[in-house]
Amino acid sequence: MTTILLVEDDPAIVSSLSTFLQDEGFSVTAVPGQAAALAAAAQTRFDLALLDISLTDGSGFTVCAALKKEYGLPVIFLTASGDEYSTVAGFDLGAEDYIAKPFRPRELVSRIRNVLRLTGAGRSVLHLGRVTVDTVKGTATKDGRDLYLSALEYRLLLLLLTNRGAVLSRAVLLDQLWDAAGEYVSDNTLTVYIKRLRDKIEDDPQQPTLIRTVRGVGYRVE
Repeated sequence: MTTILLVEDDPAIVSSLSTFLQDEGFSVTAVPGQAAALAAAAQTRFDLALLDISLTDGSGFTVCAALKKEYGLPVIFLTASGDEYSTVAGFDLGAEDYIAKPFRPRELVSRIRNVLRLTGAGRSVLHLGRVTVDTVKGTATKDGRDLYLSALEYRLLLLLLTNRGAVLSRAVLLDQLWDAAGEYVSDNTLTVYIKRLRDKIEDDPQQPTLIRTVRGVGYRVE
């Protein structure tokens, strides 16, 4: 799964953007300032950073310079500063892209995927039997044909694939899906989505071999 470091000090933006990006299949770690961003980068391997310029402590420019020098991380600036100086300064530091607030979330996702594609970062193709998931393109196919998964079906499949071999309890799946969807997902809804996903990826949904049920616990992908 593509991992994104979001450096932003506006709680409303952090909440809405994190939820949207997670729904699109990204893993997001959000921090409010320079010190927290550098600490997070030292502990976790990220595929891309989204940086605001004005932070609670320090500057997005400083964070960008450090992330580039230490980790070679692709950077997209998110900022209300639309002046020419800020744009040029960001690119001079090596930023791959720059998008001014307010921005359209889907445009941002398109730019993220474009940067990942151009830099070769975060590419991860996952396989499950004859099913292939490209987490950069956000696609899921079987025998080369698009499965047309909904956002929640895609998120559910990613959760199972990135925890391959582990049993994920219904409680864990509900918590993760609720977080990604930004709305309440009930136990009955989870059952429905498991069935829908099996209908699309299994050769015989009545005798599933890809998504196994562990009775009384949850589900597992071998």
